Amino acid sequence: MGVSGTLEYFSDLMSSSGHKHKKRKQLQTVELKVRMDCDGCELKKVTVTGYVETNKVLKKAKSTGKKAEIWPYVPYNLVAQPYAVTAYDKKAPPGYVRKVDNNVSSTATVTRYEDPYITMFSDENPNACSVM
Repeated sequence: MGVSGTLEYFSDLMSSSGHKHKKRKQLQTVELKVRMDCDGCELKKVTVTGYVETNKVLKKAKSTGKKAEIWPYVPYNLVAQPYAVTAYDKKAPPGYVRKVDNNVSSTATVTRYEDPYITMFSDENPNACSVM
């Protein structure tokens, strides 16, 4: 195998017209909350690591007859407001709070609109006109 054979080998590897290789799944970790009755299962947490799909693992866990869901908790130090109504959960294990979306804020925001006519003659307004 000379230089031409090596170049041909590399061109076959790089070309898209060659055999289609099956795309390998990413290694991921799936955490489930499953109700279990064993002594060492205070967290009721099952962790599956491998080349798996989340929905398939959840479906398989539910097929055993156990109540299963995706692990809904994160460590409390990763949440901006861990004691907010949406994040705090009494059933959460110690040191964990419910996963909340930071983009969606359920807390009410107060917006204060200033009336321009009231602040027109205010001493705190640097652009106010002074009337004597």
